[in-house]
Amino acid sequence: MGSQLFRCKSIDQLLADSENPEKRLKKTLGWISLTALGIGAIIGTGIFVLTGTAAAGEQVQYPSLLKAPVLDVLLHGAHATGISGRPGAGPAIALSFFLVAVVCGFAGLCYAELASMIPIAGSAYTYTYATLGELVAWIIGWDLILEYAVSNMAVAVGFSAYVDSFLQTFGIHLPQTLSQPAYSPMTGWALHFNVVGFLIVMLLTILLVIGIRESAEANSVMVGIKLVAIFVFVVFASKYIHATNWHPFMPNGWQGVLTGGAIVFFSYIGFDSVSTAAEECKNPKRDLPIGILTSLFICAALYVGVAIVLTGIQPFHIFKGDAAPVATALHNIGLDHLQRWVTIGALMGMISSLLVYQLGQARVWFAMSRDGLLPNAFSKVHPRFRTPHVATWVAGIFVGIPAGIFDIGTLADLSNIGTLFAFVLVSIAVLILRKTQPDRPRGFRVPLVPLVPILSVGTCVVLMASLTLENWIRFFVWLAIGLVIYFLYSRKRSTLQASAAP
Repeated sequence: MGSQLFRCKSIDQLLADSENPEKRLKKTLGWISLTALGIGAIIGTGIFVLTGTAAAGEQVQYPSLLKAPVLDVLLHGAHATGISGRPGAGPAIALSFFLVAVVCGFAGLCYAELASMIPIAGSAYTYTYATLGELVAWIIGWDLILEYAVSNMAVAVGFSAYVDSFLQTFGIHLPQTLSQPAYSPMTGWALHFNVVGFLIVMLLTILLVIGIRESAEANSVMVGIKLVAIFVFVVFASKYIHATNWHPFMPNGWQGVLTGGAIVFFSYIGFDSVSTAAEECKNPKRDLPIGILTSLFICAALYVGVAIVLTGIQPFHIFKGDAAPVATALHNIGLDHLQRWVTIGALMGMISSLLVYQLGQARVWFAMSRDGLLPNAFSKVHPRFRTPHVATWVAGIFVGIPAGIFDIGTLADLSNIGTLFAFVLVSIAVLILRKTQPDRPRGFRVPLVPLVPILSVGTCVVLMASLTLENWIRFFVWLAIGLVIYFLYSRKRSTLQASAAP
């Protein structure tokens, strides 16, 4: 049984499976479209919503050791300083963004090598199946379902907040019962449902079913709009910077910087989703590494710029609990006309993030279903549109309903730990393949191996330790549920196990 659980699926078999005419996806994407997909996923709720939360910190209604970062608990035990909430990074949130970009850069190099070797839908799930075995692949696939689903739930919540902010510039106020989540750690439960967040997820689900090319073209347009909005904010708002707002630069020291980094890590989730579109790429060995690394570099530069300007034009503490900090800052400095245009850019950014995350989630379900680990319906391809339509619809419902219930902070944290765990396994996979298959062609090679993959693993673990104890418990509960499903259902239906049976 042990050998079955850790049996790897050969890269050659993975490539052969992707060419099955009944389950083959349409190849239409080039490096420009892939870069736009990466930017579309990365720049969204993180930069427009979480920047304020990470700078100002978070307070909880009921102080508890479960609310403290794991690193804080390990260092101070029951006297952890984070039991009442997480300390903010203050103006040093710009430093948090930079440090997280370095962490993602290490992981991005690892993703680029594996994506150029194994251009198959499924991202980290597929890579671990080829290196660490079926059980680990199932764990990471189950983890990716959590990552993409919860990420989109968080983006949908942020989208609703900015829709409300935009309508308020015209004197229109949405009812809280239709635009606010049912749960928030600061206020508890209420009879609310975020209808706006639910509806945008379902509309994008329809677009994704129609086709990847149409989805990519729509994403490229939205990426252009939100990049213009970011440049407009940085250029015009920078004239209102007061250096006094940057003092103290690190009000909570390095703990605040690390905690802020753990929060804004959510902002960088997305470059890995480029690899989930590998099967729909025309020249994956060249275009995938370019798309991953270029999108990551561009977004890192923009994030640091926005963080510097935002904390320079307003005192960071006013953003506590604010789901639309950029809009708030522009309103406070009297740039209401600019607020409207930047809000439109923010909305486009969130829509494009939702689009790419939903695309990535459906492709992970598709890959796992093709391997027999999920029901066969998820790997069905629409006869006309050549998209995994069943997986896309189920993913839309799976995301839309919780998006109406939970708040953005709770959702972003849960997504972060899942993504960091995926980064760790991808980095380990690079080391294993360098040892076991050193001669296999690679369109891109990670420099300074084993140093870069080891740094990727180490820095990701530090960020994971900066997330709350409560978040770790939820993550392990999710993994436990996944293991139960694997042993009761997936292991018996695995195509790899069936092919190996005598």
